[in-house]
Amino acid sequence: MTGEDGNNAYGATYGWPPNGQQLAYDAEAAEQVGARAIEADSEFMTDAGYESDAASTASTSVSSSIWDYSFENGRRYHKFREGRYNFPNDDVEQERETMKHSMVKVLCQEIHFAPIGDDPQEILDVGTGTGIWAIEIGDTYPSANVLGIDLSPIQPQWVPPNVRFMVDDVESPWLHPKNHFDYIHSRHTIMAIKDWDKLLKTSYEHLRPGGWTELQEIHHFPLSSNDSLPGNHPVAQYWKYVDEGLGSLGVNFRFSDEGRIASMMRQCGYINVTEKVFHIPIGTWPKNKTLKSVGLYWKTILLDGIQAIALGPMTRGLQWNREQVETFLVDVRRGYHDNSMLLYMPLVCVYGQRPETP
Repeated sequence: MTGEDGNNAYGATYGWPPNGQQLAYDAEAAEQVGARAIEADSEFMTDAGYESDAASTASTSVSSSIWDYSFENGRRYHKFREGRYNFPNDDVEQERETMKHSMVKVLCQEIHFAPIGDDPQEILDVGTGTGIWAIEIGDTYPSANVLGIDLSPIQPQWVPPNVRFMVDDVESPWLHPKNHFDYIHSRHTIMAIKDWDKLLKTSYEHLRPGGWTELQEIHHFPLSSNDSLPGNHPVAQYWKYVDEGLGSLGVNFRFSDEGRIASMMRQCGYINVTEKVFHIPIGTWPKNKTLKSVGLYWKTILLDGIQAIALGPMTRGLQWNREQVETFLVDVRRGYHDNSMLLYMPLVCVYGQRPETP
């Protein structure tokens, strides 16, 4: 449900597209993304003249008097199962997550791909964050009871009547019975999950026969369309250190590589496993206007989150101090503004079905 001003009636203010602009379906953009062949614009090898709009306030969080938070290196983190998730949950990060949701919608033209039918009854959103996806899926399927779970209580208080949120750890025993959900969704949780095999098996067990699980994860190691990204480039080094830091904390940050999620889903018993890969440009180098906008906002999202993403893995995992991190980030920020390398990141969407019969 949206109001006349374009804002969600339940409290989440969408920070993108900018100025209330609605980006219509772009067949050319969809074709280029689907073919993994984004055409570069020779006139835009730098991002000069493209200013990022400040995202507006994201979802209203539950009162802080109810839930405590921890603070580290000037950022706010979850208190429940403290240290389980290595990234902030403060207002700045919530705004960035809202921008990510809007950007993915424009890129994919869908909020899900699994063929769940017209009237699913029980939907679970794993790692719901601000709850924006859960709210939209609840509006889309009024027949469904939608549950969003997260370690952080940062979801809106005003939500559709069929949507609710719960503070919980998805890698702990599930409270719901087996054979319960019609659809289990997870997106942008690659930085958090430690045991994907266990999670996929647990999801399988809690699906009703014929139900679907869908994962949408970005492979955060930048690739170059013209093969010009050197291994010692600051942006490449940045993600290398994030990967190493998360690895020391027990998180497999490379699980989103093409084919790996789909392979594990098949091993867990899922059938009709389908993988879709979309290239997310970094910067305004694509020729297509929609993809140029997607690239601008993805670069903005990465730059806005450059400290938030780095602090946990590098200080907790690599034992750097904050000053070392901030000094390193100076060159990384500069590196993101070079359009000549035609950088992009793959978004890997995989869905699979639990068989109707054993």
